[in-house]
Amino acid sequence: MERFINRGNKATKAGFGEGLLEAGIANLNVIAIGADITASVGVDLFASKFPQRFISLGIAEQNCVGVAAGLALSGKIPVFATYGVFSALRTTDQVRISLCYNNLHVVIGGAHAGVSVGPDGATHQALEDIAIMRVMPNMTVISPCDASQARLAVISSVEQCHGPVYIRFGREAMPDFTSPLQEFIPGKAQLMHEGNDLAIIATGHMTWEALQAAYELEKEGIHARVLNIHTIKPIDEPALILAARECGALVTAEEHQLAGGLGSAVSEVISKNYPVPIEFVGMNDHFGESGPPRELMIKFGFTAENIIIAARKAMSRKGI
Repeated sequence: MERFINRGNKATKAGFGEGLLEAGIANLNVIAIGADITASVGVDLFASKFPQRFISLGIAEQNCVGVAAGLALSGKIPVFATYGVFSALRTTDQVRISLCYNNLHVVIGGAHAGVSVGPDGATHQALEDIAIMRVMPNMTVISPCDASQARLAVISSVEQCHGPVYIRFGREAMPDFTSPLQEFIPGKAQLMHEGNDLAIIATGHMTWEALQAAYELEKEGIHARVLNIHTIKPIDEPALILAARECGALVTAEEHQLAGGLGSAVSEVISKNYPVPIEFVGMNDHFGESGPPRELMIKFGFTAENIIIAARKAMSRKGI
């Protein structure tokens, strides 16, 4: 398979904004809703192009969800975006009842995901949003790995999905390494690197770190399969079961709390269908803190080095 190369760092929020603009050009029913912030979550492109289809409701996130529900019931496709700690956590009741209970086609953008937000600190670092959103009936949960994939995730959420969708993305510029022409299918895992010694199951920014870990492990003679799980729900069960059968050990990697996130979702599938050793890389029951993004990634263990350590441990548990 191809070896992925960073074409240059780009924030996933930029990809989200580009995708929203393209979706709005293609479909006149797309309406964007902001909560006092636009540029910082990538919605400014749409707002500038279609001011008559952009509504800013101020710092009233719960109201934004209610308005989005009304628009969806009227035949529109609302896209509501703000920081993930607000769009996923502050609005939980409204998302559950107004959107999920009615199975309404509303796309929710959750920005500032993970500790890579940096200086904004723990209050603005969404580390629990996957756990909250994936337990909601009818909700699709998407976590793109880079800006190019974030763009396609928005377009796909508008064109291919029919119920509520949550897309989490980051603020800081990160490696942009996937093809702008890639096929994006919600619920379908993306094979990034082939290998049968173990499988690294990653999502979001950690997909790049997983690839770097796989490249380093090759030097030790360990051939790791890398799967990018850009859709946490519905998760690609066949791909995960196949990885367990063919590799015999797994490592999950996510910029999120270990409880309730990607690792939990993978464990639910594997424990039921084909139990194998699993090691987990993620936030271990802590809040983040303020600091430079890369320093926080290192401090809290969101790096290729941590994935390599977990991979060696999984291999040892496999009996190799």
